[in-house]
Amino acid sequence: MPIRDVLIIGAGPSGLATAIAAKQLGLDYVVVEKEILVNSIFNFPTHMVFFTTPELLEIGGLPLTTPYDKPTRLEALRYYRKVVDTYQLQIAFHEQVVEIEREGEIFVVTTESKGSRRVREARAVVLAIGYFDRPNYLGVPGEDLPHVSHYYSDAHPYYRQRVVVVGGKNGAAEAALELFRAGAHVTLVHRQAALGDSIKYWVRPDIENRIKEGSIAARFNTRVVEIRPGVVVVEESGAASNGPRHEIAADAVFLLTGYHADVELMRRAGIHCDAETLKPDLNPETFETNVPGLFLAGGAIAGRETGSIFIENGRFHGEKIITVVAERLRAAE
Repeated sequence: MPIRDVLIIGAGPSGLATAIAAKQLGLDYVVVEKEILVNSIFNFPTHMVFFTTPELLEIGGLPLTTPYDKPTRLEALRYYRKVVDTYQLQIAFHEQVVEIEREGEIFVVTTESKGSRRVREARAVVLAIGYFDRPNYLGVPGEDLPHVSHYYSDAHPYYRQRVVVVGGKNGAAEAALELFRAGAHVTLVHRQAALGDSIKYWVRPDIENRIKEGSIAARFNTRVVEIRPGVVVVEESGAASNGPRHEIAADAVFLLTGYHADVELMRRAGIHCDAETLKPDLNPETFETNVPGLFLAGGAIAGRETGSIFIENGRFHGEKIITVVAERLRAAE
């Protein structure tokens, strides 16, 4: 197995942008992806529309064309397939990285695919692993029941069903609105006193008006303490530490409470991550971590503040990283 110049972990937009930069500079690279191409986007809600305009999702200088002001999830999936085909990017799908170890000047990366393990070696490693596949769990009884999910995809199955949506940011607001319009009986539960500031400007008045008119029930300053078949038990917070508890009937529960990067993998690789914020130790100019030669791109750098990194800004990380890697390789030669 050859020693690559750079191993890129993750085939999302930031990983693909990194691979394009590596190919353009003539580096020997490969991308390994534990699932499918742009897996996070694939798992976004079926009818999702991006917050941004098409040109801000583009990588590699390829235009993303759409008849709409803002691209849809389906258009984005089609676009990133086009990117891979145009640049003929080398990607190994369904191959999960389990360990990253540095041995001298070389990284030894252990991966697993279809039950078998292999070892890949590289002079530099870029973690472009995002965060969407790791939900923030509430840690309450019943969170693992079959009718409970940390991901929302489509409203149709919940027609005339009682649905509890937990969360107060954009994902929760949009899910609640879609479910309501598909004929579900929706209750929104949020631990804060009001909806989050990051909600899209065209979504906020819609969700606030639906709550005000009673079309969507809302419980603020309220947290989930237990989930049982058919029931969600919540507790009012308010000024008291232990407020009154209530039971909300629920045929389905969506815990849309955010996501975080694979901090455990980072720490095993030697990256220092803050215990509270989960932010990794890295140089903001080069995106190199405290482990020399190990870089982060895209959402992996965000820690708990996932709202700070989007495709729009994460797509530029790879070019900066590859520039540093290429300069070091030339200097070593």
